[in-house]
Amino acid sequence: MFIQTEATPNPATLKFIPGRMVLDSGTMEFSSPESARRSPLAERLFAVTGVTGVFYGADFVTVTKADGDWQHLKPAILGAIMEHYMSGAPLLADGTAASDDARDEEDEFFDEADAETVEQIKDLIETRVRPAVANDGGDITFRGFKDGIVYLNMKGSCAGCPSSTATLQHGIQNLLRHFVPDVQEVRPM
Repeated sequence: MFIQTEATPNPATLKFIPGRMVLDSGTMEFSSPESARRSPLAERLFAVTGVTGVFYGADFVTVTKADGDWQHLKPAILGAIMEHYMSGAPLLADGTAASDDARDEEDEFFDEADAETVEQIKDLIETRVRPAVANDGGDITFRGFKDGIVYLNMKGSCAGCPSSTATLQHGIQNLLRHFVPDVQEVRPM
């Protein structure tokens, strides 16, 4: 098994590409060893000293570190990913491969009067923003819309990335303002 690695805009996060599907659709994030209990792979990765976050995309896994050098952490992380896939264990302890998308949608907030605007915002995020962000090992999801402000959740390499504020304010905000006049600002949640 050959696992490729790619740098991300976030120096604390590295993208690992195992050459096979990780999730059927959507994304999944683990921000603590406790949340990782539902995934044997995430548990193995959190067992590596220095790992503080794990994120699954369709065909990649991003790992975030607290400190330490990637030169020392990378072999242990590659070993954990390889060991998981070679064992044949399921991605999730319950045998499913469902993403966090349904749970994210349950927590959305917006006024019903803004439903049409929200659909436009979601469509732009889905078609123009998420694919680009996935290339960098992360994800951005819609959280809510209120008083002209769009609230987004940043995951994977995007969470805590030094360039995430610029991405939000200059890239995503400008895109949404251009196509959806009701949007005044974009904020992370």
